[in-house]
Amino acid sequence: MRRRLMAAGAVVAAMTLGVGTAAAQDEQSEPEPTQAVEFDFAAGETVAEGLTIPWGLAFLPDGAGLVAERNSGDILRVGPGTDPEVVGNIPVVGGQGQWDERGLLGLAVSPTYEEDGYVYAYYSTEEDNRVGRFTLDDVTPEPILTGIPAALNHNGGRLAFGPDGKLYISTGDASNTDNAQDLDSLGGKILRAEPDGSVPVDNPYEGSFVYTWGNRNIQGLAWDSNDELYFSELGQNTWDELNHAQSGANYGWPIVEGTGGEPEYVDPLVTWTTAEASPSGAAIVDDVMYVAALRGQRLWTVPIAGGEAGEPEAVLVSDIGRIRTVEPGPDGWLWVATSNGSGQDVVMRYPPLESPE
Repeated sequence: MRRRLMAAGAVVAAMTLGVGTAAAQDEQSEPEPTQAVEFDFAAGETVAEGLTIPWGLAFLPDGAGLVAERNSGDILRVGPGTDPEVVGNIPVVGGQGQWDERGLLGLAVSPTYEEDGYVYAYYSTEEDNRVGRFTLDDVTPEPILTGIPAALNHNGGRLAFGPDGKLYISTGDASNTDNAQDLDSLGGKILRAEPDGSVPVDNPYEGSFVYTWGNRNIQGLAWDSNDELYFSELGQNTWDELNHAQSGANYGWPIVEGTGGEPEYVDPLVTWTTAEASPSGAAIVDDVMYVAALRGQRLWTVPIAGGEAGEPEAVLVSDIGRIRTVEPGPDGWLWVATSNGSGQDVVMRYPPLESPE
């Protein structure tokens, strides 16, 4: 039986809240420690504006943010009080219509950046989606992982370095549901790679990048204080998901959408209707998971611990439109990027709540 962690309602009540049909998929059991939302969502500051579909967001050791614009392939340096600066461009395919989700997607900064200077990008080419690395002195990516299926939709695209120093890569099924259940395909998976693009020897399937499978379209990856990985996954017409990642596990797509109760597939911790979520980026701060919602136009907050999830609550409901990405900044603020298009997108940051005297 899954435990249910109760959210900190008193902290969130003063904010713009939305509590829809989202639900933790378990029964009530003994109370667990409460994790409280720790950001002031009424005091946001604009970091950058006039952008078009900023997708990836990562931070350099000096605190500057790097933002990937999906359609243009531009990489911008952003920060409070400064104008966005284009520091490079990666030629990409995509952005050719309302439904074209290809382009420059996730970014990740090497955990050993001060030694190697590497930034990693997930991007679309005429042949595939791929991951490459580059330095800001020469933004010409060296491909380290190629052959990820690409299509107009369901390209995944999130990159994140885990506490183990491995690079985790979320992929979509590329609008071919067979990819998700095919261990020989890189689509519909979480992939796990060494920083040089080789296969880690302790991956669940020998010689394979596959870490999880049976996924439709993952765009959010985040770790809790116990180094447990969670991910947000876009469903089709009925249920979006928050999942706990388990090495080698099958999450059921396309056989199951949402909770199926089948022993061979891992059920989600939380489900949302697609109208209130369409979850993209994810971040965890002090064991509260923040999930960016596109169609839902909100930021979901979910207390998590030990592979379990509590009651979801929402902030920023319809305040800034579609939210693509959320990341904790080195300044202690929570940064988010919107995905409204047509030069109307912004990068915002929200300060931590002041501690009571």
